Amino acid sequence: MNADSTGNQAVAGAGLTAPARVNHVEIDLQAIAEESRHHADDPDPPLAARRALVVRELLRQRAVELALIDATSPLDDDALETLLARELRVPEPTPEDCRRFYEQHPTRFIRNEIVYASHILFAVTDRVPLALLRQKAEETLNALLAAPDTFEARARELSNCPSAGVGGSLGQLMRGDTVPEFQSALFDNPDEGLLPRLVRTRYGFHLVRIDRRVAGEPVAFEAAAGDIARFLAERVRHKAIQQYVSILASGASLENAAVDAAASPLVQ
Repeated sequence: MNADSTGNQAVAGAGLTAPARVNHVEIDLQAIAEESRHHADDPDPPLAARRALVVRELLRQRAVELALIDATSPLDDDALETLLARELRVPEPTPEDCRRFYEQHPTRFIRNEIVYASHILFAVTDRVPLALLRQKAEETLNALLAAPDTFEARARELSNCPSAGVGGSLGQLMRGDTVPEFQSALFDNPDEGLLPRLVRTRYGFHLVRIDRRVAGEPVAFEAAAGDIARFLAERVRHKAIQQYVSILASGASLENAAVDAAASPLVQ
């Protein structure tokens, strides 16, 4: 990748304040600010917006090279799909791949499993720096690990969730009821009681207590095979796009792009 001394070296947390440039095209600060609204759940929305716009411009310029669009056109979804279909070769998962995934992830294929859980949420806001929020959450977790019987009282005092009014209780939860990161903490291990680590989601940092589990019934491989195949195909496609963007970035002249050619972000 070609980048000037103030370009891709200034990345996360550095507060980039200059426009980005992809080859001859400038991405101005107003465009980055407008795009930031679509990344409000990211820890650093302006940085995520900058990366997304740089990646999209790399793809747009490649579509122009291939005469899929003209030089002044934006990259719409149809053009993007045409570009990816032409440039990527994504293998389909085999039945053996699906069977292997099923056998390696048995907890994912349980029907009617129920978890009764409680939590304390330290919500992300514009008013509190993320590092300080994490520190407060970790301090509270350590205190609760030493005195777990104070969980309800601390939830009422500290949690930024409406469940604070009932001591943090979320009642019964099933797969699909929560965001993926929280679901993973609830269902992907057999632990009960206060989890010894913070759970990070788009909403903030959670202290989670598993109050009770109700075992479900396993789903047969034949019933799950179609969903597994779709999941594996999407995962492979995701990785292929990341690698494709890395190749485009490595051959471009980038300034203030906040995109690492070795780990470029996926198209937003």
